[in-house]
Amino acid sequence: MACIDARGLRKTYGTMVALDGIDLKVEEGRILGLIGPNGAGKSSALNAILGLTPFEGELKVLGLDPWTQRDQLMSDVCFIADVAVLPRWMKVSQALDYVAGVHPRFDRAKAERFLARTTIKRTSRVRELSKGMVTQLHLALVMAIDAKLLVLDEPTLGLDLLYRKQFYDTLLNDYFDGSRTIVVTTHQVEEIQHILTDLMFIDRGRIVLETSMEDFEARYLEVMVLPDQLAAARALRPIQEREVFGRSILLFDNVPRGQLAALGEVRTPGIADLFIAVMGARESRAQRGPA
Repeated sequence: MACIDARGLRKTYGTMVALDGIDLKVEEGRILGLIGPNGAGKSSALNAILGLTPFEGELKVLGLDPWTQRDQLMSDVCFIADVAVLPRWMKVSQALDYVAGVHPRFDRAKAERFLARTTIKRTSRVRELSKGMVTQLHLALVMAIDAKLLVLDEPTLGLDLLYRKQFYDTLLNDYFDGSRTIVVTTHQVEEIQHILTDLMFIDRGRIVLETSMEDFEARYLEVMVLPDQLAAARALRPIQEREVFGRSILLFDNVPRGQLAALGEVRTPGIADLFIAVMGARESRAQRGPA
C-alpha cells in the first residue's frame, strides 16, 4: 500500500490555483524531496496531506482520508514546520511531560537519550534556547514517536551549517529505519541529495519532474567540456549550459555516459542545477507561448 496516494488533487484559494490536479504517489519506506519555488504549491500539498485544509480530488494517506479522518491519521503522522512552535514559556521537561501525556506512541526514554547528546538542560525554558536547540528539542520529541510518516517543511530554516548537518545525520541514523516514510521540502536542496530515495519538482501547482534517485543518477549527467569539444557537446542538445571559472558545463538528459566521456569530465549533477535547468526550460516555453 502506498503511504500517500493522490489523484487529481486540486486546491484553490478564490481564483488562485495552488494545486492543479496533481497525481502523487509515495510508497512506504521512501524519502521524498518535494522541491519547488516559493508559491509553487508545496505548502498546499503538505497541508492537504496533513489534513489541515480541504481539497478536491482523491487523497489517501496511510489508507485514510486526511480531511475526514484526521484524528485517526495523526496517531501515525509527525510534522516539523519551518518555524518550531513550542510554547516559549515551557520548560524542556514540561515539553516531554506534555507529549508523553497526549501521544500514546511517545517513547520518553528515547527522547531523553537524544537530548543527552545535546547541551539542552531539562530546566531551561524554550525562550532561553537558541534556534538550533529548539530544532533539536523539536526533533527529539518527534523522533521519539513511533510514527509511520514524517513530514518536514523547511525543517532547518535559519540554522547554521553544523546544525543542519546534525539534523539530517540524526534523521537517518536515529529515525529512518527503511519502513517509515519521510517527505521533506527545503530550499537547501544540495544538503538532502544524499538522503533522498525519490525526487519531485513542483511548479505552479503541477508536478514537472518525478524520479527515483537511482533513475536521476542514471538519466542526468553534466560535463565540464574541453574547449575543443564544445561544438560537439552542443550538438548533443544539452538541457542547460553554464560557465564556471571560464569552463563550460553542460547538462544532459538521457545521453550515454560513454558518449559524454570523450567530451570532458562527467559527473552526476546536483539537484539544484537540474532544478534550475527544468525551471528555466519551463519559463522559456511560457515566454514563447503556444506553438
